[in-house]
Amino acid sequence: MFSYWEQQSFSHYDHIVVGAGIVGLCVAIGLKDRYPNASVLVLERGLLPTGASTRNAGFACMGSATELLDDLQHASETEVVGLFEARKKGLHRLRNMLGDVRIGYRENGGYELISDQEEEVMDKLDHLNKLLQPVTGKDAFKPADDKIAEFGFAGAYSKALIENTCEGELNSGMMMRALMDMAAQCGVEVKTGAEVLGFDEGDKQVFVRVKDPFRADVWLLSCNTLNISTNAFTKQLLPDVDVTPGRGQVLVTHPVPGLKFKGIYHFDKGYYYFREIDGRVLFGGGRNLDFEGEQTTEFELNSLIQIDLEQKLADIILPGMHFEVAQRWAGIMAFGPNKYPIVKAFSPRVFGAFRMGGMGVALGSETARQLVDLHQA
Repeated sequence: MFSYWEQQSFSHYDHIVVGAGIVGLCVAIGLKDRYPNASVLVLERGLLPTGASTRNAGFACMGSATELLDDLQHASETEVVGLFEARKKGLHRLRNMLGDVRIGYRENGGYELISDQEEEVMDKLDHLNKLLQPVTGKDAFKPADDKIAEFGFAGAYSKALIENTCEGELNSGMMMRALMDMAAQCGVEVKTGAEVLGFDEGDKQVFVRVKDPFRADVWLLSCNTLNISTNAFTKQLLPDVDVTPGRGQVLVTHPVPGLKFKGIYHFDKGYYYFREIDGRVLFGGGRNLDFEGEQTTEFELNSLIQIDLEQKLADIILPGMHFEVAQRWAGIMAFGPNKYPIVKAFSPRVFGAFRMGGMGVALGSETARQLVDLHQA
């Protein structure tokens, strides 16, 4: 049961965005920038963004060497370079929009550990650099074997080290806070704890059904356009889209005395990633140990993967050093048959931008721009 005032002032919007993650907030900000007098509402089912926007590792990267070479086994050179460029544009747009200070952006170095089974990648760096040169304007990858001992990594695993010259790091919490603040300053209305149950499209507007947790009612909103940015959870609103969820497991240690490295790191084709943050080690990945089990939207931790992360942390990253795990969590990403996001007009009034392939930090703002541009098509 809703009041006259609620129906009069809170039931219709020009544009509704579902999802308050990186993409959703960037879409809302973009719509408000393009249509300053329009009313824009963002609906988020959680108190904080539900997927991975506040639960990622804070990597500002475009892909490691082994990951890109693996991509070349399944996609053309044009497609791989195009996706790399889209990630680079997205990071540039994000930094320009919010400013490096507000998102905690730093360039402390980016590296990839190479095992004995991957050493052949070192012979392919020149080819990879030539492919990416038109996008990067410099060599994206350089050998850095001399730093393995300096950083303290286990030589038994790390047969080589590649420097990723285009990478940086950021603070995911600061980034999302900055996006939320910008959305508010633009006049975007954000409602959290608002679960969208579904929608129906009419001739002149879209009707959105929202669960009201307090009154146990369904709140019916209307809008001129509906914009869906729910990434791994998109099938709940668009059942036919080709989206597969992928859970990412993460842990962070207590401060480690004598920690020898800074920056961000990858290994095993990007399936594992770690970084220094506040004197701690943040370490995540391992989805490839149980692809089927990790294709879920549940946030529970996988004990198999958590044990593996601790073991690799002890054996590869911090050999001979004492550490204690302070926190563990999981985030939900979205994948598909290729690594390109879906940006689509499903009808003249329903649009979607999702399936970031684990690269939402890099792709989010650029993908949002593409969705906003569809409104003019």
